[in-house]
Amino acid sequence: MLREVLAATVRALESGTPAVLCSLVETRGSTPQKPGAAMLLFADGRQVGTLGGGCVEAEVKQRAWRCTDPHRPELLVFHLDHDYGWDDGLICGGRMTIAVQALLGEALHVSGLREYFHRALEHLSHGSGGLEVIALHPRDGFSAGARWLLDREHRVVAQLHAQALPPELVPLLPRLEPLPRPQSREGFAMVPLAPRIRLLIVGAGHVGQAVARLAQEADFAVWVLDDREAYANRERFPHAERILVGPLAPVLEHLRAHDITPHTYCLIVTRGHHHDEEALYYLAPSRAAYVGMIGSRRKIRLIFEDLLARGIAEDVLRRVKAPIGLNIGSQTVAEIAISVVAELIAVRNLGAAEAEKLRHFEPVWPTGTSS
Repeated sequence: MLREVLAATVRALESGTPAVLCSLVETRGSTPQKPGAAMLLFADGRQVGTLGGGCVEAEVKQRAWRCTDPHRPELLVFHLDHDYGWDDGLICGGRMTIAVQALLGEALHVSGLREYFHRALEHLSHGSGGLEVIALHPRDGFSAGARWLLDREHRVVAQLHAQALPPELVPLLPRLEPLPRPQSREGFAMVPLAPRIRLLIVGAGHVGQAVARLAQEADFAVWVLDDREAYANRERFPHAERILVGPLAPVLEHLRAHDITPHTYCLIVTRGHHHDEEALYYLAPSRAAYVGMIGSRRKIRLIFEDLLARGIAEDVLRRVKAPIGLNIGSQTVAEIAISVVAELIAVRNLGAAEAEKLRHFEPVWPTGTSS
């Protein structure tokens, strides 16, 4: 994941550990990875991140260590033909452009180098996302491989080997909602950076545990809430960013007031009808961008009817996704988790409207309400 690569890059710079950063910035045709993938190489053979493995990654490693000037990044182009597919049977037929930034020798003294990657890591860790722009060709004022990190309003957060963003590029920058695909225009690669979504999972049972594991691998910041410490603990959720144990109502009331933002998704997978209803009472009116609840259609309808009677507005309940997950015929806990996380990824990457087209579930409404 990009954040892990950036964190390792910052540590290498701070400690003076020799390393080389390889960032995939442009692709054409079929390739094993897409722009945004990154790999940090160390002199002892260790690496953080991947560009897809196989023969092409092996050659990237060899060629990257020839790029030794931290003042001048280099762009390496690889055409994926029979030469790369012969050994492993994978012939993609595409092209990959990789920006190589040496973190060697005088790297600690290169103007802006530590600041750029430190600010990039800080920006991504805060979860707001943005856009990284990489020059594919030299121009007056910067060389190929120059970088600009932009926030979601296209304001420059940091730049490397360059000064101001070229003004002629500004009108060409893509809108970041929903998340666009990587693209290249007028000699610049533009790599969208997805916002880091906080996923609050209410319910630490088997489904919650399976969803948390997959969601963490997909770079969601996982929070888990349950009223049972025997379930909500570090042993069962080793990678959760935060584990909360306590009665659902007061904890959710506090989270709704202080921690749930438009960059939060909420998933209700508790052990019973009563707990689901209590969680939805607090989460449906929250600022979360996504609220979903597991359960049968009958249970969902009953909960909606109860919440209408408790004063939750119908339009508030209409935004709740229930049932949850993409309809792939899930049967097992693992399959359910896959379908749920796939839906969460679709909402994050495509936007709610496009993700809705993939669900293929008829919405559930309380008896007697309009549809």
